[in-house]
Amino acid sequence: MGKQLSFDERWELVKRNTSEIIGEDELRALLSGKRKPVVYLGTATTGRPHIGYLVWILKLADLLRAGFSVKVLLADLHAMLDGVSFESLEHRYNYYEAVIPAVVKALGVDPKHMEFVKGSSFELRPNYMQDLLRMSTFVSVHDATKAASEVVKLGDNPKLSGIIYPLMQALDEEYLQVDMQLGGVDQRKIFVLAREQLPKIGYHARVEMMTPLLPGLIGTKMSASDPASKIDFLDDSATVEKKISKAYCLEGEPDNGIMLFLKHILMVIKQDSKKPLVVQRPAKFGGKVSYHTYAQLEKDFIAKSLHPMDLKKVVAQEISALFDTLDVKKLTKLAQKAYG
Repeated sequence: MGKQLSFDERWELVKRNTSEIIGEDELRALLSGKRKPVVYLGTATTGRPHIGYLVWILKLADLLRAGFSVKVLLADLHAMLDGVSFESLEHRYNYYEAVIPAVVKALGVDPKHMEFVKGSSFELRPNYMQDLLRMSTFVSVHDATKAASEVVKLGDNPKLSGIIYPLMQALDEEYLQVDMQLGGVDQRKIFVLAREQLPKIGYHARVEMMTPLLPGLIGTKMSASDPASKIDFLDDSATVEKKISKAYCLEGEPDNGIMLFLKHILMVIKQDSKKPLVVQRPAKFGGKVSYHTYAQLEKDFIAKSLHPMDLKKVVAQEISALFDTLDVKKLTKLAQKAYG
């Protein structure tokens, strides 16, 4: 049994790698006053999961270590509201249900310590639907559209489904019986709506925690709909190397997808495992160098003593090594059914 963490150590874990926490004082009170606070993250079973998901998976691992109970909502109905066809819905859910726990395990976290919940298992119940209709009497079309704008594909002529989406996400907090919701900063408007609207139908507001969004490899938001912008969990080593080699990474300029992946994911994994990131280089280019912190690595990169090509090479190797335990054959079959 590991050593019990102090409050300050738990608080450090809770806050690590977050962009914003709405209700920080409430969170401190939860951490000190409740034996096992409950957090949930919802992911709509839409596009193929990619390495950007590692930000929230690592954050959930932090929260587990800090004493939280963790729930992952595999939101199949939200996927339908965001345009996934009814025919594809179950196949998409099956893929997520298999690949997300497999990735969690590959990162050294036991998926048994996370509870995976299917959205339609409770979101179609009469009480839930009644509460959804009650909430709709308080939320304007303008506010619901604004809340959904960074998460749902609304287009020029928004469908009603996309406007329902944020109301359901808010209501999920109550029906999953959680103290906090975790999501990317693109979820902020939905989180604010949840805090404002849940009390109007008799439920309390929750703490809302946000993680950063990683930019894509080509300089935009990492997106499941743009294969060039992200690395799929099932990409083979040659594909990973090819994508990383083409990624935007200007020498001396740390504001790019490669460096931010190192900052928020790879160096976090390395530090937790107490292993350095080792960059192998020919002697004429400085030889082997090891980094124990992202700050050290960034300093050398800005000083141009660490070249982007050397950095890309080690990042590609580390990504491929990270997922060499995945059952690619099984997952590929599920992915083909889900995405054709």
